[in-house]
Amino acid sequence: MDQSVANGNAASGSADVPLVVDLDGTLLRTDLFVECLIGWVAARPSRLALVAGRTPKARAELKARVAGDVDIAERAFPVRQDLLDHLHAESARGRRIYLATATDRKWAECIADRFAVFDGVFASDGETNLKGAAKADALVAAFGAGNFDYIGDSAADLAVWAVARRAIAVDASRRVRGRLAALQPGFDTLSPRPSPLRPLVKAMRVHQWAKNLLVFLPALAAHRFDLATLVALALTFVAFGLVASAVYVVNDLVDLQSDRDHRRKRARPFASGDLPVRTGLAMAPILFCAGLAIAASVSPMLLAVLAAYVAVTSAYSAWLKRKPIVDVAALAALYTVRLVAGGVAAGVILSPWLLGFSTFLFLSLALVKRLTELRSRLDEGRGDPLGRGYRLDDIPVLMSLASAAGYAAVVVLALYIESSDMRGLYHTPHGLWAAAGLLLFWISRVLLLAQRGEMHDDPIVFAFSDWTSRMTGGLVAIAVISSSIL
Repeated sequence: MDQSVANGNAASGSADVPLVVDLDGTLLRTDLFVECLIGWVAARPSRLALVAGRTPKARAELKARVAGDVDIAERAFPVRQDLLDHLHAESARGRRIYLATATDRKWAECIADRFAVFDGVFASDGETNLKGAAKADALVAAFGAGNFDYIGDSAADLAVWAVARRAIAVDASRRVRGRLAALQPGFDTLSPRPSPLRPLVKAMRVHQWAKNLLVFLPALAAHRFDLATLVALALTFVAFGLVASAVYVVNDLVDLQSDRDHRRKRARPFASGDLPVRTGLAMAPILFCAGLAIAASVSPMLLAVLAAYVAVTSAYSAWLKRKPIVDVAALAALYTVRLVAGGVAAGVILSPWLLGFSTFLFLSLALVKRLTELRSRLDEGRGDPLGRGYRLDDIPVLMSLASAAGYAAVVVLALYIESSDMRGLYHTPHGLWAAAGLLLFWISRVLLLAQRGEMHDDPIVFAFSDWTSRMTGGLVAIAVISSSIL
C-alpha cells in the first residue's frame, strides 16, 4: 500500500469529504457481474444469446436479470484487504464512506451489508448502467464536483476521477495511470499492479503439460527416432498443452465458487483474484485456436484426435465428473487419447499391449485421485463431497479397485515381456522384468501413500515431483534401454 494512503493522508485531512469506492476490481479483486454471468450462462448455454451486443440500458436490464437469478449472499469473493482496512480506518475517523458500482443494486447492497462500512450505495438499477460518465453524473449530483474523493481501478473510472477532489488508483494498469496523471497529477495509489506473467503461467497449468510427454511413448515403444517424427511429436506436445490449458482456464472460470471453498484450489489465479476473469475469457479462445492450428499443421487426423480429446474433456467437465466410476473411466480415456495422438503423429499403430497396459495404469491413477480427494475430506472432518457421486464410505472400494487396476497393468506388462510380439524390438527382453518389478513397487507405494492421506491429489503431478518416483522412472528407463542395446 502507498504510505500516503496507509497513513490516512490520501484525502488530505478532512473527515467531512465523502470517500467513494468502486467495487469490481477495486474493493473486490474480481468482476462480480462477469463471474456471476459466466456461471449463469454455463447453467443454461442458450442464455448466451442474451449477452452479446447490448446497449447501456440493455446492459443494466441484463444485470438486473442476472442479479435476480443469482444469489450472492453465501458466495465467497476475493477482497482487497488493505483497502478494506483503510475504509474502516477512515470510517472510524468519522468519514462517510460510499460504494459506487456498475453492479446491480441488489448485489451492491448485499456487499455493503457484508462489510458494514458503507453509509450509502450508488448502483445500477435496471434502467441506468452506473458506469463511467453515468457514475460521475450521479456522484456530482449527490456531492458536487470536487467535493468527494474516489477510489477506482480502470479506464471506466477516469470520468469519475475527473470530477473528484482526490483520485486514488487501485491495481491500475500503466496506461490508466498515465491518463489519470493528466487529470489528477497528485493521485495516490493502492496495491500497485504486479507482473501478470506468473499468474498467467499458473492459470495455464504449464506443469500439467508433463502429462503430454505420453505422446512420445508410442514412438519410443516402436523405436522410431527420426527427426521428422520427433518434430511432429514436439508439435503434438505443444498442441495438447495449449488446448488443455484452454480447458483448464474455462473450468476455472466456471468453478470459481467451488475452488474458493477448496483448501488448495482457492489459491488459483482466477479464484484468488490474481488474474481478472476477463483475462480468462480472452485467454481461452486464443489458446484453444492456437492448439488446433498446430495440430492441423501436423495432420488432419491429429486434429480429429485433438477434437475428440476436447469433446471428452467437455463432457467430463459438464456431466461425467458427477457420475461415479464413469468419471474415472473418462479420466483414464483422456490419458489414453494422448497415446493415440502420439501414434498418429509418429505414424505408429498402437499395439493392443500398450493400449491395455495404459488403460489399466491410468484407471488405477484416476481411482487414486478420487481416493485421495475423499481421504483428504475424511482427515479434515468434512462430509461427503457435493456433486461428485462419491461418499466417504466408498474409500475401501476405491482402494480395492485402484489396487486391482494397477496390478493388472503390471500383469499386462509381464505377459508382453513373454510374448513373441517384442522379440524383434529388444536384444535381451528378459531385462524388462526389472521394469515390471519397479512398476509394481511404484504402484504399491502410490496406493500406500494414498491410504495414509499423504498423496498429492493429482498422481501424475506426484509422479513428476516426488523424488522416489523420479528415481524409479529413471531406473525403468535404464532397464528398457539396456534391454534394447545389450
